[in-house]
Amino acid sequence: MELSRGRLLVGILGMLLVVNLLALWFYVRLSPDPLRTGTTQFTCLALFAVTLWRLRRASSIRVHAWLVCFLVTAAMSAESWKTGTQAVAVNVMAMLVPMLTVYLLGVRWGLFFSLLTAANMGLVHPYFFPPPGGSSLNLYSALFVLCGWLVSWMFLASRDEADAALEQALRTLRESEEKLVSLVESTDDPVCSLDKGGRILTLNQAGTELCRQLFGGEPLPGTSLFDALPPEQRALWKERAGRTLQGEHVRIQLNLTLEGRSRVMDINLSPLLGAGRRPVGMTLFGRDITALKEAEARLGELHRNLVDVSRQAGMAEMANGILHNVGNTLNSVTVSAGLLSQRLRALRVSGVARASTLLREHVHDLASFFTRDPRGQQFPQYLELLAQRLTSEQEALLAEAVMLDQNVEHIKAVVSMQQAHARVTGVVERVSVPQLLDDALRLHTVSFERMGIQVRTDYATSLPPVLVDRHKLLQILINLMSNARHALLDSPRPDKRMCLRVERSPEGRLRIQVADNGVGILAENLPRIFTQGFTTKEDGHGFGLHISALAAGELGGSLTCASAGPGQGATFTIELPWEPRG
Repeated sequence: MELSRGRLLVGILGMLLVVNLLALWFYVRLSPDPLRTGTTQFTCLALFAVTLWRLRRASSIRVHAWLVCFLVTAAMSAESWKTGTQAVAVNVMAMLVPMLTVYLLGVRWGLFFSLLTAANMGLVHPYFFPPPGGSSLNLYSALFVLCGWLVSWMFLASRDEADAALEQALRTLRESEEKLVSLVESTDDPVCSLDKGGRILTLNQAGTELCRQLFGGEPLPGTSLFDALPPEQRALWKERAGRTLQGEHVRIQLNLTLEGRSRVMDINLSPLLGAGRRPVGMTLFGRDITALKEAEARLGELHRNLVDVSRQAGMAEMANGILHNVGNTLNSVTVSAGLLSQRLRALRVSGVARASTLLREHVHDLASFFTRDPRGQQFPQYLELLAQRLTSEQEALLAEAVMLDQNVEHIKAVVSMQQAHARVTGVVERVSVPQLLDDALRLHTVSFERMGIQVRTDYATSLPPVLVDRHKLLQILINLMSNARHALLDSPRPDKRMCLRVERSPEGRLRIQVADNGVGILAENLPRIFTQGFTTKEDGHGFGLHISALAAGELGGSLTCASAGPGQGATFTIELPWEPRG
């Protein structure tokens, strides 16, 4: 406020000096007696110049403002008395008094000087110098001077209110700025704001310390942050800054070496928006994520180990099923091979040899042999019986050969099925879930039959194939069926049942359920059933269900468990999207 009044006072003094100079040049210079005519102008010119010169070193403008207001008021009154004319008394310059005095000295002193001017203009001057046309013009002029004071007062009051509101807004802004600065300084992460040229506007203590470690010195406000970088990095950072100023949020990770230790910094560049939401700068937020990256690396290594253990467990379950099926089929192959060997040894090949020898002995008298010799007379009947016997044995051998071929084909089918699923994990393909369930079930068929487990399937019709990683889904199914087999093995009930169900969930997702009526699960164990290392089996490792739940999550789905309690069985539910995310 004081500064604004001082600037106005300087402007008014300059204007008055110009007016006095113009009056001296155009009015006083042409007067017959310039010295007497220009006394007021000379005096005001000197006093205005002295006031302007002293104002340069003044700590307050109060005295100078009062002096200027007095000089202007006195000069106008003196000039009107000196000339004695109505035109000078009611000069428009008189309106300068209320506006100038109200603004520089306030409402009360402004009223004082305005009353003096109005009294001189409307009462004193027409009393001593009666105008020819009457004093109505003087009275109107005096009234307008008072109106000028009133308008100036109203303007000053509204401006004071606006200034108070502005002051309050500035105070609130300063408080908000102090809070923001306190918040920025309280964080251990580097925070910096830059203008469009990359020059530093604000930088907290953490950012200053980081710059000191990187560049060997503390950057100064107003200097470009990018100038301290090497040339190849400077161009890259300017390109990132250009993208940020276009409204893009840029996030990068930097590998730095600070104090001899490798650090990973997560850097976020965000546009700083001004009027019209146009970028006027950018903010740079940094965060040291070295510990997080190290934890992620350890977690990833642990996850890979768990996946390997789970895959080995799944391979063991798969190999166990394959060995059971192949072993059972090999028993049939062994029996078929033994029967073939036994029947081949029992073939009447010796009778054919003897008949051939007998014919060779009578090759010269075959007619006499077949008509007179009793052996020759029985030879056709013998050949007929031998042919019937050989035909019968041939059919039996062929039947055993077909059986042997079927058993070998079954072994090939089991091995081919295992090879079909032993693919590289991570390949997403269209999979028929009922067919995949049948394949997983076939690997457990022998053990289920041996334990007397009844398996029931309930597959919904018209379900499209799901786009999924076949290996991961098969691994989950094998683990769930193995858990159901163990639960039914430990159950004393004679009617051991397992149900496989495939359907569409109410949310439109694929739902696969593996339910059994085995030993069930305690209610307090349900929340921990998928926790790593948790198991209720004596020889369990607690990896299978944990890895299965992780694999279901990687497929974009979920694995849940429900059980009514001990002895009531359990139901494991897999829900998958028809299409993978992304």
